[in-house]
Amino acid sequence: MTEHYDVIIIGSGAGGGTLAYRLAPTGLKILLLERGGYLPREPENWDANEVFGKERYVAKELWYDKHGTPFRPHAQYFVGGNTKVYGAILFRLRERDFGEVRHYGGVSPAWPISYADLEPYYTEAERLYLVHGQHGEDPTEPPRSGPFPYPAVSHEPRIQQLHDDLVRAGHQPFHLPVGVDLDENDPEKGRCVRCAKFDGFPCLADGKADAHVLCVRPALRHDNVSLRTHSRVSRLETDSSGRTVTRVVVDYGGFEETFSADTIVVSCGGVNSAALLLRSASDKHPRGLANSSDVVGRHYMAHLNSAVIAISQTPNPTKFQKTLGLNDFYWGAEDSDLPLGHIQMLGKSDKSILRAGAPWFAPGLALDYLARHAIDFWLTTEDLPHPDNRVTVDRQGNIHLAKTYLNIEPHKRLLAKLKGLLGPLGCHETAIPRWSVLDQQIPLAGIAHNCGTVRFGADPRTSALDANCKAHDLDNLYVVDTSFFPSSSAVNPALTAMANALRVGDHLIERLGARSALRAEEEEVTVS
Repeated sequence: MTEHYDVIIIGSGAGGGTLAYRLAPTGLKILLLERGGYLPREPENWDANEVFGKERYVAKELWYDKHGTPFRPHAQYFVGGNTKVYGAILFRLRERDFGEVRHYGGVSPAWPISYADLEPYYTEAERLYLVHGQHGEDPTEPPRSGPFPYPAVSHEPRIQQLHDDLVRAGHQPFHLPVGVDLDENDPEKGRCVRCAKFDGFPCLADGKADAHVLCVRPALRHDNVSLRTHSRVSRLETDSSGRTVTRVVVDYGGFEETFSADTIVVSCGGVNSAALLLRSASDKHPRGLANSSDVVGRHYMAHLNSAVIAISQTPNPTKFQKTLGLNDFYWGAEDSDLPLGHIQMLGKSDKSILRAGAPWFAPGLALDYLARHAIDFWLTTEDLPHPDNRVTVDRQGNIHLAKTYLNIEPHKRLLAKLKGLLGPLGCHETAIPRWSVLDQQIPLAGIAHNCGTVRFGADPRTSALDANCKAHDLDNLYVVDTSFFPSSSAVNPALTAMANALRVGDHLIERLGARSALRAEEEEVTVS
């Protein structure tokens, strides 16, 4: 007999995990399905050779590019999703990002909701995910209803020098909004030990603000919430009308299981959510579930991201480097009326991280020098949606990802802007072996910022979801990961996925009549 729930959430990352947290106090019977298991807590969490060299926590599966060439995507399937290894830089989209924006490569479309609609949820998500920052430093920062919930993470001396040099050069650097369990005034209060193994690493101390630690764990303290790991959803099936999802079919270690729920929420990630809907094609939905518009899988976006290693003329002993950002070129520059993008610090590289990107013949002494003197930057330019950039699945269910970047010109300009700053910032490009690649664009396999494949909008002819992220074609299907994005902006997408999950959670609480139960729970907590 198929077990029935009020809500089934597929995926436990930034979207699904946050939604589970929101719904948990309502008393609704909730099942959280996660295709992976718990990421092991082990010394290898902080071993750069294991994490980057051997890709210990990267999924062992193959996708195919537009030429049919297989590649291994940089995907992590664990409770908490990609937030287990993300850099935890939690930006709000800029207010203008919600409107139509003109770029070198085309036009970025408007969202069906405004920044004002999401602002209260951004505020709540920042509290939930322990975001540290300083209001008023970032010239592009949108209006806020209150200050950051936690003070900015301080710069270490070499990064403070970088900050001061930027200010002297007429720029407006700011403290990055970092999600981290850290209290610099009382180290006993937080889990973070302020190490160099933050960006791209799992956190052995649970100091990173991830969806597993901050949302899934608290949700599971409620008896009405259950989690099944190693449960990959293979397809969704509807009733004879095609309007209601009635069965969630799960591959559990090679055995098929089925579940049902009044409401189904998909949150598998920008590629996998689209793939699941496409694999769920049927007579009523021949092009895939929720796809009468033929947009499911289309408009795939992944920021134009480049990692840049600048070589400081003095050693850089910084450990926790991810504290500084620069948005002076976000909307343009003195020689550009169109947006260029965003610059932030990367986590501090070491010899093993550099080795992972260097040819086999790279001499160890050179890598040691680079690691000791490296200052690491991350550049992001907005990617634009195009229907031919898309996710498809073949008859065997394999994922194919076709991608052509359409907004390369501003990324080149942004890179040139940063390189032009290196001299005044005490860095140089000379005496760097050619193989080291000072700047390297993240390839197709780098999917950390992917979005856009199940876009929301007001018109069912051009979008798959409505403004509440419910499928236009179905009565009980929602999507809450970054695939709902109609545009990508040029800042990290995680906080927007988290805030939106809280927003959709409130919608579901009203729709499912659970507001009174939630209110009673809140009153009981207040009394106790």
